Amino acid sequence: MSAARARAQPHDAARERAYRYHLLRVATARYQRDPAHLEPDELGEAERQAERSLALEERVLASGEAIGVVISEAEIANGLATIAERYADAGEMADDLARNGLDEAALREALRRELVFDAVMRRVGARHAAVTDEEIERLYRDAPERFARPERRTVRHILITINEGFAENGRTAATARAERLAAMLREQPGRFDELARAHSECPTALEGGRIGTVPRGRLYPSLDAVLFGQAEGTIAGPIETEIGLHLLLCEQIHPAASLSLDQARERIRTVLTDRRRRAAQETWLAELERAATPG
Repeated sequence: MSAARARAQPHDAARERAYRYHLLRVATARYQRDPAHLEPDELGEAERQAERSLALEERVLASGEAIGVVISEAEIANGLATIAERYADAGEMADDLARNGLDEAALREALRRELVFDAVMRRVGARHAAVTDEEIERLYRDAPERFARPERRTVRHILITINEGFAENGRTAATARAERLAAMLREQPGRFDELARAHSECPTALEGGRIGTVPRGRLYPSLDAVLFGQAEGTIAGPIETEIGLHLLLCEQIHPAASLSLDQARERIRTVLTDRRRRAAQETWLAELERAATPG
């Protein structure tokens, strides 16, 4: 137990179990490790966040909005099943829970509380005013840059790494390999998928070298400069970056375009609705906190 935890107020057994769940959740979300494997400063921060999140959960569960919220056994079972998928078997899961001061009963109760919390927040968030067509049209008029789509290109690559520690990947040998592949591809560009799978030293080789559809600025600067100067269907390279030599296939050019109001309407509605939902939740939580503050 850290000094920060030792200074905390005493907890009854049920609250202690709830706290342990929050601490485990914070530690794994923020540090991808359980509390026992955190550094002291990490553990202190995780403990502070766990106390805050538990206090917030307690206020929400004690509110009038939580009255009548019922969580079914099926919902809890689904939550348990999702957690169980992270473990090799039930024994491993039980051991991990025990190391964190929990058991299956405590986990079920923590999941029930979490599901009630989520249900209350959805209920509160749903109270926002509906977004009108006039508001959508105003945002579209006032911020046209939000609806401009830059030019993008669909690209594949073959990577040949340079590593002087291996004869086949020394600069001279790697350059010769890349140039041979480039010559083959300029004659037979349709073989790019096949040759990428056979020769590329990038994980994208498993997908025929496919990087995907990218805007300017997504790739290494030297690749970006070449790709956005290529004609559709052409091969370029070898081009050197800090990770090696690349051959590029510009599969398709997607010109810059702007979304029409009709194309953007539902996206705008979703953005404004989410913004209002969060505002409704934040206002309600602030009111709960004020009500809980003495004086």
